[in-house]
Amino acid sequence: MASTAARPLSWIYAALIVYASLYPFEGWRDQGIAPWSYVSAPLPKYWTQFDVVSNVLGYAPLGFLLALTRLRLRARIAAVWFAVLLAALLSLSMESLQSFLPMRVPSNLDALLNVLGALLGAVLARVLLAMGWLERWSRFRAHWFVPHSSGALALMATWPLALLFPAPVPFGLGQVLERLEDVLAQWLMDTPWLEWLPLREVELQPLLQINEVLCIGLGALLPVMLAYSVVRQRWQRAWSLGLGLVAGVGASALSAVLTYGPEHAWDWVTPEVHMGLVLAGVMGVLAMRAPARMAQVLALTFLVWQLGMLNNASADVYFSQTVQTWEQGRFIRFHGLIQWLGWLWPYGLLWHLLWAIGALPRVDHASQGS
Repeated sequence: MASTAARPLSWIYAALIVYASLYPFEGWRDQGIAPWSYVSAPLPKYWTQFDVVSNVLGYAPLGFLLALTRLRLRARIAAVWFAVLLAALLSLSMESLQSFLPMRVPSNLDALLNVLGALLGAVLARVLLAMGWLERWSRFRAHWFVPHSSGALALMATWPLALLFPAPVPFGLGQVLERLEDVLAQWLMDTPWLEWLPLREVELQPLLQINEVLCIGLGALLPVMLAYSVVRQRWQRAWSLGLGLVAGVGASALSAVLTYGPEHAWDWVTPEVHMGLVLAGVMGVLAMRAPARMAQVLALTFLVWQLGMLNNASADVYFSQTVQTWEQGRFIRFHGLIQWLGWLWPYGLLWHLLWAIGALPRVDHASQGS
């Protein structure tokens, strides 16, 4: 099971590495030197601890996943070197392509650290398999979650990451209408198609306090309702509610730390956030006995409701300053990826829920346990 799931996950993670390595994908030019010349160049004189850690940790999951795709075979040591070789080829390719981007600098040290990270990840996979931890995970997943729950688990796992990029409203992911209108207007500028762009008759206004509380509560509740649709027992739903709220609060606090510093970790916790979290907790408790299919329908209803409120409201000036602070910070290499994740996560959830609700009826697992 682990090797089967690891194969598509490794492709997805490799795509994320390509995105993070070549962002912002503009300004391509030929410097007149061989793209692989960085390999034989002297090691960089200046580097930071953040550069070392990020390059090692960035490739460790890829090495882990690639090794899992081969660890079920007999040649388990070869699986480690298989993962390292593929990760090295990817890293060298990305560094070579960076020589054509004005905002990126290819580095042999980065490539070495990437390979080291992949090696550590692959060795970790080998050790976990030898210790039986991967088999324990398979048994844990079978005990907690219904079959074919990979999509829901992936969405639940990426939700805290999506919260790392500052949102206009805490837990309010997917507010893209205003920005989408601006981007389309810029693209269609000086073209006859600009007149086809529909214009709003009323300017977007900031959220009312009651709507802000609703957006916070519904946003915090979405991954919980998603978990309700795939766990097997009702007591597991109680854990899902608690862990979901804790993960959301923790990720939002980490976002504040990365943006402003540790001393501002809880500045985002306003009275509206308190009320929204209480609302999410109460609604989560009330929905704990709902059948799995009803949990999916409720999640879809909450999602559409929240997106409607968010995309009919404008982001305030304070939020724009927050985004600028983030973009000027040390995480500029990754902000594009996290930002896209925050924008698109609700729409990935929307697609998943529509697909799950439209699937053939299944035995209602949550209504049978206690």
